Amino acid sequence: MGPAHTDEVRAYIASGDTGGLAGCLAALARQIDHGDWTFGPTDIVAALREELPEADRGSLVEALVAVIGAAPEGRERNLVSDLALFLAWEFKLEAPLALLDDVLARAERTWTFPYSNQVFQTVEASFAHGRPVSGHVVALLRRMDTLSYLRRGPLRALLARTERPLLSPGEAWADQAIADAETGGEMWERLLAHARSAKSSKPTATWERAGRDILDEIGAEAASAVLVRWLALVGRPRTFALEEGWDRGEYDPYNAQALRGIAWLLAFTPESPETARALGRLAETALRKVTGIGPVSPKVANAAVYALSRLGGEASVAQLARLATRLTYRGTLKEVEAALDARASALGVSRAEVEETAIPAYGLVEVGRRVERFGGAAAELTVSAGTVVLSWRNAAGKTVKSPPAEVRHEHAESVAEFKAAAKDVAKMLTAQSERLDRLFLARRTWRFDPWRERFLDHPLVGTLARRLLWTVDGRIHGFADGELRTLDDAPASPAPDARVGLWHPIDSPAEEVVAARDWLERHLVTQPFRQAHREIYPITVAEETTGTYSNRYAGHVLHQHRFHALAAVRGWSDTLRLSVDADFPPTTRPLPEWGLRAEFWVAGHGDDTTGSGSYLHLATDQVRFYPIDAPVNRAHADSGGYEQNRGLGTGEVPPLPLTDIPPVVFSEVMRDADLFVGVAGIGNDPTWEDGGPRGRHRDYWVAYNMGELTAGALARRDVLARLLPRLAIGARCRIDGRYLRVTGTLRSYAIHLGSGNVLMSPNGRYLCIVPKADAETVPAGTYLPYEGDTTLSIILSKAMLLARDDLITDPTITRQFG
Repeated sequence: MGPAHTDEVRAYIASGDTGGLAGCLAALARQIDHGDWTFGPTDIVAALREELPEADRGSLVEALVAVIGAAPEGRERNLVSDLALFLAWEFKLEAPLALLDDVLARAERTWTFPYSNQVFQTVEASFAHGRPVSGHVVALLRRMDTLSYLRRGPLRALLARTERPLLSPGEAWADQAIADAETGGEMWERLLAHARSAKSSKPTATWERAGRDILDEIGAEAASAVLVRWLALVGRPRTFALEEGWDRGEYDPYNAQALRGIAWLLAFTPESPETARALGRLAETALRKVTGIGPVSPKVANAAVYALSRLGGEASVAQLARLATRLTYRGTLKEVEAALDARASALGVSRAEVEETAIPAYGLVEVGRRVERFGGAAAELTVSAGTVVLSWRNAAGKTVKSPPAEVRHEHAESVAEFKAAAKDVAKMLTAQSERLDRLFLARRTWRFDPWRERFLDHPLVGTLARRLLWTVDGRIHGFADGELRTLDDAPASPAPDARVGLWHPIDSPAEEVVAARDWLERHLVTQPFRQAHREIYPITVAEETTGTYSNRYAGHVLHQHRFHALAAVRGWSDTLRLSVDADFPPTTRPLPEWGLRAEFWVAGHGDDTTGSGSYLHLATDQVRFYPIDAPVNRAHADSGGYEQNRGLGTGEVPPLPLTDIPPVVFSEVMRDADLFVGVAGIGNDPTWEDGGPRGRHRDYWVAYNMGELTAGALARRDVLARLLPRLAIGARCRIDGRYLRVTGTLRSYAIHLGSGNVLMSPNGRYLCIVPKADAETVPAGTYLPYEGDTTLSIILSKAMLLARDDLITDPTITRQFG
């Protein structure tokens, strides 16, 4: 604001035209970039303070309130409202009720109001008029109480007068809890108050006694049912919308504290599948990532894990075992692992045995099948090829899409439990597939009888184990036609004490690997993950030359956050690198069964960062192996110059020779490195065809997309070579080095077997085909030897599309033909 604006204000003051002055000030308020007039414009504030007659001050505020009432909602209106409130207090006037209501209506739509004194004084003024504030304003004050930079005195005085609502409204679960407590009476109000007092990391003995007393008064089973119903609503969208930009998906901190207490209280109730399911879901929901924040509430997740560990029954241990394979947040994952370790210690068995024996059957009475009758109707749950299917038959035996009406009405609770069990099966199926995939490095074998019980004939795990290949006393076996068989299809009858292990192809000669693949193909077995077709990574001549490190995956550029998430899923520990003057460890994977630690060296790359300062991209470097207890290397954020004991000058533990690393360990670690580059690398990102920002990486993108095949792509090529002769398009396709060549009616195409990208004749121009997320990539009935290779499915779908290119109608494709 300049002198001319001040002169204009003075002119209106001198004229006595408060309406004109209000319009002038409103126009000026809309031009400034904040709403706190204590920071200026000082010349205008001084003119009003010194020159505006006292008799006109109330009229000016009323005139501004009239301007506010006539203005549409939005930022400009809010700025005028801020000015009116400032002047009312500056002139020591009683703010009009309409103005107080306007400010509070805005404040309750924010997560934390920008001008704390303004909202405190407005609430105080409302109280002075005998007017209570809304529950959403109370929620705002409670959130502001968590901000360390605020003066707590005035805020705490206000909060002392606002004990209700019992929770902060605006979250689905809290709204339901408030309603239930109000109708349930004083016992439920005490339960919520006790839950809100959960401030320590774990419940104290005093807290537990008080909680148990309340639960006994209500009835532990009845209380558990209600608490589980509340937890089912956690994580749903807010019921009271905040202004744009304020709702980031965070939990209200006041409510989050109550959630911890509710989780603890459930630990003191009788265990049930519903309770364990609710706590397991809470742990996962509370670790959902929020942009700029990270996991939404690790404290709530840890409380859920604690409750599961205290319950300790089959259903709870099963949830812990599932979470051990699903969680990637290190803090909570450590809590899960500690709970499982404690369980193992108490039983005198290994942690692995606890995880194996804790998997429930979910009512499946045979491998992959459960049938329930509801009156005359029946429901069947089947697990086939990694998919859970629910089907219904009415009383006449006819298959129907959903439960018959009489079943929904007469057996509502039983149907709900059946559907919940189906969801549990789907979640556990994913978790168990990941657990089995990790067995390759677990150094674990079993006696035949326990193995058969825990794996082959387990109602749930059996749906996975029967699609894998196992060694029995060193010989490969698979399950087909209802029994265990050797690769020559002879039925097997192993001795009870025969040793069983999960087969890895690196342990077999090439001809035995081919025989295993033939057996799977002959019996149309689709494996839950790559096993017989698993990529193997023997040490290369170059790695024998470097001796203690591999450069096989050096020199790539990765999307850091994609890499970070994938590394966690694969069991690696990674720290997000910030563009700051600090040291960071490499990405590491502990291998305790082997006494080893793998390190993948990465460094921040380029100038692009997020708003919080973390690099968008990383550059990759060496892979190394160390004894598991060796000091971890560290390097500056943007440097690959890793050192042990960086800056301390103490002795170093050298990396181990690669030739000393067991072949299966080396292969699996290098497979992960290949996966990181293939999934998180910019070379596999079609949006980087132009090289990304300023075209810096175009040459790299082209080289990666059309370059030499990785081990994974070579394995994919072998699969395609076996599949193509059976496909209707087989005569139009042939494998040529790193490409699948497809002859269409209009053009010929080359699909790269590594990236799935397409070049078209006659000049090798790139053809962009974006797979549709909801489209079926491969026609039903097409046999694939394993699940999970999205690139293989995309290559097949593109080949089927391009072989009949004259039938393509999608304009995003046809206009590229020219």
